[in-house]
Amino acid sequence: MPPTPSLTIRDARQDELDTISQVLLSAYGEYARRYTRKEWEGYRRNIADVRSRTGIGELIVAKLQGRIVGAVTFYPIGAKSGDPWPQGWAGIRLLAVDAGARGIGAGRALMDECVGRCRERGVDALGLHTSEFMSVAKGMYERMGFVRRPEFDYHPRPDYVIMAYSLDVKSKGP
Repeated sequence: MPPTPSLTIRDARQDELDTISQVLLSAYGEYARRYTRKEWEGYRRNIADVRSRTGIGELIVAKLQGRIVGAVTFYPIGAKSGDPWPQGWAGIRLLAVDAGARGIGAGRALMDECVGRCRERGVDALGLHTSEFMSVAKGMYERMGFVRRPEFDYHPRPDYVIMAYSLDVKSKGP
């Protein structure tokens, strides 16, 4: 069995923002059919707009052999993510891994980086939102110890729930 390729996890640079936007759009594009046309266009604009998140969050990338293959935005103060997280929580948004790099641990490495940053800063919990149809990500979060927090769910329409999860950072081991 070949060795797992080494990943580099680090903060994004300004000159990488367009590439990161493309990686995010490509990764999330598989979900476009789950939304109405109007919903998708709004979500697509939000996904692509990495520049607006760099001022309030920390854009973290995963690189493999010199190529950006994943990204996530980490918000040390979770409420600044636009989500209703309690004081003392951090948040993440838009974790994505390029389809060609899935299965090598890039998503987990990005999440581990976020958890590590929470611990370094004494953050109580890390919150995130996901959807039932994002089953691979949802499974990873649950394996990491994230638990459902329905009191923070979004219901953009009656047949669709954006599910909230949190990880108690202080009580979880590495």
